Amino acid sequence: MQHPSNRVFLDPANLSRIVKEGRLGDPERLPKFVRLLRPDITDTRLLVLFEVKPDDEESRDEGREQARRYLAALNAAVDPDKKLVGGTGFEGSLFLEFENGGALWQLSWRTPEPGVTLYRWSYRRKKPNATWKERMVQKEEALPVEEIEQRGELAEQAIRAAYEGGERPAGFQGQVYLPGDCR
Repeated sequence: MQHPSNRVFLDPANLSRIVKEGRLGDPERLPKFVRLLRPDITDTRLLVLFEVKPDDEESRDEGREQARRYLAALNAAVDPDKKLVGGTGFEGSLFLEFENGGALWQLSWRTPEPGVTLYRWSYRRKKPNATWKERMVQKEEALPVEEIEQRGELAEQAIRAAYEGGERPAGFQGQVYLPGDCR
C-alpha cells in the first residue's frame, strides 16, 4: 500500500511467476524443484523480499533461513542488475475493533533484520464509553488463544477488505483502523 506503483508479489505467487511477471530474468534458470517456492512478500521494483513470521525466536530463525534460501534461488536466476536483498524498514500496526467496542485487537509488525518481518497480535480489554484512541493507549495484553481461534479468520477478512476497499465480511460489527499512510 505504501508503494502503489511497485510490482509486489504475495504468497501464493511462486518464484517462477515472480521472476517472469516481475521481469527479473529467465524463470527457466530456476531449478525445477525451486520454482514453486513462495516467499511471503517480494517487491520486484525495489528488489526486496520479506518473510513474515510470528514474533518469537524460533519463527525468527525459520524466517531468516527461508529468506536466505529464497534470495539465493532468485539471485541465481535473475539478471545481474536485478539482484534482490532482504527488505528493511517494514514496521507498523493496525487496529480492529469488534462488536463496536467489545474488543480492540492490535496487529503490529517490525523488521528487526533484513528480510524477516515479525508480527504479533495483542488486545485491550473492553472499557465502557471509551473511544478507540483512548483504548489504544491502554496496556496491551497477549491475545487469548480462544479469541484468536474464534475471530482470527474474520479479522483477516476484515483487514483484507479494508486494504482492498472491499465489502466488510458478514458478521463483522466494528471498524478497522489502518496506518495513516495507507490511503
